[in-house]
Amino acid sequence: MVSSLLALSLFLFVGAGLSVADTPVSCMYEDIRGKWVFYVGNGGYDNNINCSTMGYEVSKILFQYKLELKYPNIVIDEFNNEGTWTMIYDEGFEVTIHNRKFFAFSKFTGNMFNSTSFCNETFPGWSHDVFGRDWACYYGNKMAGDAAKSSESGELAGSQPVGERLYRSDPSMIEKINSDSSILWWAAPYEKFEKMTVNDMKSITGGHNTKKLRPPKLNKQPNTNDNNIPDLPDNWDWRNVSGVNYVTPVRNQAVCGSCYAFSSVGMCESRLAIATGNQVKVIFSPQDILDCSSYSQACDGGFPYLVAGKYAEDFGLVEEKCNPYQEFERETCDKVARQNCTKYYFTGYQYIGGYFGGCTEQLMREALVKHGPMSVAFQVYDDFVHYKGGIYHHTGLSNRFIPFEWSNHAVLLVGYGRDEKTKTNYWIIKNSWGEEWGEKGYFRIKRGTDECAVESLASQTFPIF
Repeated sequence: MVSSLLALSLFLFVGAGLSVADTPVSCMYEDIRGKWVFYVGNGGYDNNINCSTMGYEVSKILFQYKLELKYPNIVIDEFNNEGTWTMIYDEGFEVTIHNRKFFAFSKFTGNMFNSTSFCNETFPGWSHDVFGRDWACYYGNKMAGDAAKSSESGELAGSQPVGERLYRSDPSMIEKINSDSSILWWAAPYEKFEKMTVNDMKSITGGHNTKKLRPPKLNKQPNTNDNNIPDLPDNWDWRNVSGVNYVTPVRNQAVCGSCYAFSSVGMCESRLAIATGNQVKVIFSPQDILDCSSYSQACDGGFPYLVAGKYAEDFGLVEEKCNPYQEFERETCDKVARQNCTKYYFTGYQYIGGYFGGCTEQLMREALVKHGPMSVAFQVYDDFVHYKGGIYHHTGLSNRFIPFEWSNHAVLLVGYGRDEKTKTNYWIIKNSWGEEWGEKGYFRIKRGTDECAVESLASQTFPIF
C-alpha cells in the first residue's frame, strides 16, 4: 500500500508539468510544523539517484520514521534524538537529524494560475547521510492537518496576451521619481528593456513562477544571538578591503530567470577567494545549475539555499569554462562532460539566523563581515527596473502602460554603509543585469527596515578547499 502511494505521488509530481522550484505550492509555517511520518526507501545509492522522476523505483519502504517539527526550528524523532529543520520559503522543508538529511518539496496539483497545495504531504524527496554517501528516496505525510488548500491568481505577466507585448517604460513614472526630493534615488529608461517582452522582464526579475516574499511570522523573541554580536565597522565593502577586491565581475543573466544561480555562484566565488586569501579565483557556471540541478527550476527560478547550499554540497559546482552560460536551459544534463570537470564543494549552508524566519539586519551584517558576500532576495516592483543610482526604496509608483507583476529576485549582498547627508543606512548589492544598469551593475537599498523584504531571505554557505 505504501509503495503504491509513493508511485502515485511520483505520477502526480511528473504529471503536474512543472519542475520543483519555484512551484505553485504555498505552505505556511504552521502548515508544516507538527508530527510527521517519513516513509524511507532502500538506501545504498549514490547521488545519481533521481527521486523526482518515475525512473527511480522503490521496491519497498524500508522503514517508517516518526518525528515532530517543533518551534522554532527544533525536530525530535521517536527515539528522542534532536535535530533542526527549516522551511525552504513556502515550497518545502529540510530536516537534519541523527547525522542524516531529508529534503522534499510540498505536494501540489495544478499550475501557477490555479493550484491546490497539499501541505500535509510531500513529493518524493532525497535523503542522505551528512557525508553524502548513502542516498535514498522518501516521502512524508503529516499525522494531522488540513488536507488541501486551493489558490488562484489572475492574469500574470507570463500569461497571454500581456506576456507577449513589448515592455514599455513609463516616462511619467520616471519623471515623478526624479522630481520628488523625498525619494532618495533616481531613475532612467533602459533601451535594452524596451526590446524585451513582458515575459522577458518577468524572467530577469526572478522567473515566471516566483511569488511574493512571505517570511513566516513566528512571533519569536528577539534573536538572542544579536546580543552577542561584536562591534562591527560602520561601513563595509568586499570590493575594497584594504585595497583588495574579493568580488567577481558583474554578469548578465539575460532573459532567463536564473538570478538565483548567479547569486549563488557569486557568493561561492567570493567566499572561496576570501577563505584562500584571494589565491583561488574561480568563475563558476550558472549553466551547470540550469542543466543539472534537480533542486531548482532552471530558467523559471530557484533558491540559493538549495543551490549554493544543497546542490554545491551534494554535487559540487563547476567552472564557467566547463559549461559556458547559454541564457537558456538544456533538456538534459550532460553527466559525462560534467564528470570530467573539476568540482568545488561547499558545506554548512544555512539561512541567516539558522532557519527561514530567523534573519535580522544585525546577523546579516555580522555574517557579511566575518565570512563574505551572501545571497539575498527581495521583492521587485516596477519602479526598481528603472533604478540608476542612489538608495532605493519602493516609491509606490507603477507603470501605467504595463501591469508589471511583483517577483522575488535573488542578488548578492557585498557591503553596507550610511549616507550622512540623508542619515540613511543602506546595503550594497550586486545585480545580474549587466554593468550598464544601476551603479555599474550594483544598487544600494535601505537597510534596517526590511525594505522590500531584503532582510528576510539571506542565506550563506562555506567553501571546502
